[in-house]
Amino acid sequence: MIDNALWGFFRPKGGWLKYSEMMRQAEAQAKERSATSNEGSFQTKFEADGEASVETDPVLQLVNSPVADMFTTGELDESSVVPVFGRRSFVDDICFGGEDFDSCLATMGRLLTRFAQCRISISFTKSIFCQPKVDFLSHEISPEGIKADSKKLAAITELSFPTSKRGMQSFLGALNYYSRFIQDFAVYGAALYKLKEEDFGPGGDLSVAQRAFETLQTKVAEAPILKHFDRTKEVHVMLFANEWALSTTLMQEHEGKLHPVRFVGRVLKESEMNYHPAEKEVLVLLLLLKTCYMQLAGKTLHVYTRFSTFEWVHKSKSLFGRAVQFAVLLSPWHLKVQRVKEQDVVFAQLLQSSITNFLDLEESLAPLAPTNKGSPTIRMDPAMLYARLPRDYRGFVVSFDGSAKTEKYAATAAVPGCYGAFPSGK
Repeated sequence: MIDNALWGFFRPKGGWLKYSEMMRQAEAQAKERSATSNEGSFQTKFEADGEASVETDPVLQLVNSPVADMFTTGELDESSVVPVFGRRSFVDDICFGGEDFDSCLATMGRLLTRFAQCRISISFTKSIFCQPKVDFLSHEISPEGIKADSKKLAAITELSFPTSKRGMQSFLGALNYYSRFIQDFAVYGAALYKLKEEDFGPGGDLSVAQRAFETLQTKVAEAPILKHFDRTKEVHVMLFANEWALSTTLMQEHEGKLHPVRFVGRVLKESEMNYHPAEKEVLVLLLLLKTCYMQLAGKTLHVYTRFSTFEWVHKSKSLFGRAVQFAVLLSPWHLKVQRVKEQDVVFAQLLQSSITNFLDLEESLAPLAPTNKGSPTIRMDPAMLYARLPRDYRGFVVSFDGSAKTEKYAATAAVPGCYGAFPSGK
């Protein structure tokens, strides 16, 4: 990270003046060679190409040489930045750790050496070294993981229900910073995000918003400790999506249990509310891959879902519509999809106590559903979008391959144990 940030602070070996002189000499050599080659006898195109492939251009040779490689030489560019108090730059908020005391000392030694090379100033009076835990950007960092600032969380839990939209925005703004600690934050907060100023006036219905507000305060008080991401461990992802929001949990196994590493989620857009639940789970997985790309790139992800169609979207070669776009976006990732059925005791036992199983959320979230008042579109009931059969149904199921509305072609019907074609598309 420091190397990338300090790209402009480096210079070629010997300084820019010496490098510019070397570049002028290389350009003169290239011009002289070009003039000499033009004075010779007639050459075919193939002979000229062969000669050019053997002889290296002096300018390209200088550009690609170690002399011009800023990171190979490691010398600082003395002219790129105006000195501030005799130093080059200042760094704020750096946190690092190690498995033991010796590894911390080794990391600190490399870091201080790098600072000295780059002329980066640090304040030793404000620095804390080799501590069992430190406060970093309103977080408590320890070997056990990352914990939110308990004082700030306590202040949030003591807030009363806001009486205006501005007050609600302030409450949500305070929670957004700690949203990574709150499972299903977007699911519970969707009703609060959709509040308007007139909802706080006479006749406004705030019953759902008050329930969501109280639930979020409870979730804040119960915020778990997030484990540090370990690149040597496998990655587990639990997906959840309902009618109005998306939520996912990034987990890793410690001592036989899946512990949370981060919670990610967002509220659905109006155009996304009529998506199939499996498509919504693809959306939330893409959100996680974008948010945690640096940690997840190149890793195998164990994905837990409620729908078997998720794996079909990822692996099928006969897709259409949005499923094609989803398959393209997921193609660079190695996913192992596992469907979790209701009453799956094995999966429930794997989860650490601070993680709520997504199978237990659906019924408890019904009282927190946001209202659709003022929406530009009407959200359809999922029961109307997709056919559902009762569990005790006994009979035949007919599925049509093709369009049953056309008169030119007949629609083919497949019935268990019976196959045939309906004439005239009826």
